[in-house]
Amino acid sequence: MRGDLHRHKIHLHPIDFDSGETKINGDYPILKSFLAGSFSGTFSTILFQPLDLVKTRLQSRINAPVGSLKNGMLGTVAHIVQKENVFGLWKGMTPSITRVIPGVGLYFSSLHWLKHTFNLEEPLTALQAISLGITARSMSGALLIPITVVKTRFESGIYKYNGISEALTLIYKQEGVRGLSSGLVPTLLRDAPYSGLYLMFYTQLKNAAASTEATNNSSTPVHFSCGILAGILASIVTQPPDVIKTKIQLYPNEFHGICHATFFIYKKYGILGYFKGIIPRMLRRTLMTTMAWTVYEQVSRSIVK
Repeated sequence: MRGDLHRHKIHLHPIDFDSGETKINGDYPILKSFLAGSFSGTFSTILFQPLDLVKTRLQSRINAPVGSLKNGMLGTVAHIVQKENVFGLWKGMTPSITRVIPGVGLYFSSLHWLKHTFNLEEPLTALQAISLGITARSMSGALLIPITVVKTRFESGIYKYNGISEALTLIYKQEGVRGLSSGLVPTLLRDAPYSGLYLMFYTQLKNAAASTEATNNSSTPVHFSCGILAGILASIVTQPPDVIKTKIQLYPNEFHGICHATFFIYKKYGILGYFKGIIPRMLRRTLMTTMAWTVYEQVSRSIVK
């Protein structure tokens, strides 16, 4: 990646997301967005992978009683460390990275392309922000759904694949294209609204901070603080589709669609069932997205310096 940045250094020009000025006098502005997004996403994914693993394990149990101590977040962490050692918390890292590098890169480059195509300038309105976030995430999420399926199954501990290529091959042979795209709708219902709501909350909070004369809107602490609040709000709203998505991708023979999975969860666990794994997911999504945006905005400004 360093080689790519160095090779294109003299061609790339800054994309100022705060001022609304998209400078495209040079070459490859979308490539710059892709590289900056991939870098920020990769770093945060490695750091917060254990939270995603714990979330998947909490959601994967069909017959686990609600609220039992051994099925809680700390109990799950202790069980994984005991059975698989501490490195077991990073299980599924390879498909996670495989998904994130192009996924986050596509997301940020899509945002840049959409903003430039529709001549949208900062500060974005709430409607513009949520529309951009939903569209960009839908584009990247749909393209990468097979890797998302593999990632979820790796993390669950239920499937024993030896690698990504083997997983993709076995899923295709046993379940066909439907298996590789299982959970697509709930994945989009989770990721697209999350990204739309996150971008809306993030930009609105940043605009509010900018209106305070004593606040430096370009500072890292402001970006990080706005990202934390935006991530918490967006995670809560989109948690139910995440639970449904996990069930469908892990047990394709048990659940035959969104409605079936939705009613099963409600019948088995009640309303609380839709929020299983919310704590590790909220921590991971909030910290990961916040760090991704913070690093992304800093890299976007310094990549040509």
